[in-house]
Amino acid sequence: MTHKILLVEDDEQLGAQIVAHLSEAGFAIQWLQRGDLALAVTPREYELVILDLMLPGAFGLDVLKYLRSHSDLPVLVLSAKNDTAVKVRALELGADDYVTKPFWPEELIARVSARLRRPGLERGGAIELQGLRIDVAARTVSVDGLAVELTRVEFELLLALARRPNQAIARAWLAEHVLDPERDGSERTLDVHASRLRKKLGAKGALVATVWGVGYRLQTGERA
Repeated sequence: MTHKILLVEDDEQLGAQIVAHLSEAGFAIQWLQRGDLALAVTPREYELVILDLMLPGAFGLDVLKYLRSHSDLPVLVLSAKNDTAVKVRALELGADDYVTKPFWPEELIARVSARLRRPGLERGGAIELQGLRIDVAARTVSVDGLAVELTRVEFELLLALARRPNQAIARAWLAEHVLDPERDGSERTLDVHASRLRKKLGAKGALVATVWGVGYRLQTGERA
């Protein structure tokens, strides 16, 4: 199976190099050089996006916001900006990874492969990870075959983490997309739900790991 990747990068020389290396590695690449063109794409047509931040037409973080509002498509940010504030902001907006320029092509290929290696994901409408099964359509969860009763928020939190296994997902992003803003839209409330979720999952509760200063991660034991 050939994975289709969207590259959004305005540097012609670098973009051509990335396309060449990823194509040689067996990926199918579509390359856009403007942020505003990326705002018009249909996310479901791709399996991963490699996104520069400094783009003509629209800033990369705005493209990231657009992608996250429409899908859980993995997004790998590729940028010359290496200050912590920018990296944290990208993670808060839902980026799955952040690679600083310059970089080795082998590193980029490894990170792309890791983002696409989403273990046990959505087979027959269910996610299965380490004895944990989430039936997305039926909205049910089981641990080693035994049903676990979860609230709506607990289910949405677990599903959000399971769809991006081994990735640190920002607390702010989870609060915005999981909680009901009219009832319990605070990050502190999210922590309470995460604690209750761990208890209900029993021995598997340890899979819901806290990433200090960022948020949470569903730790499957495989390298991301």
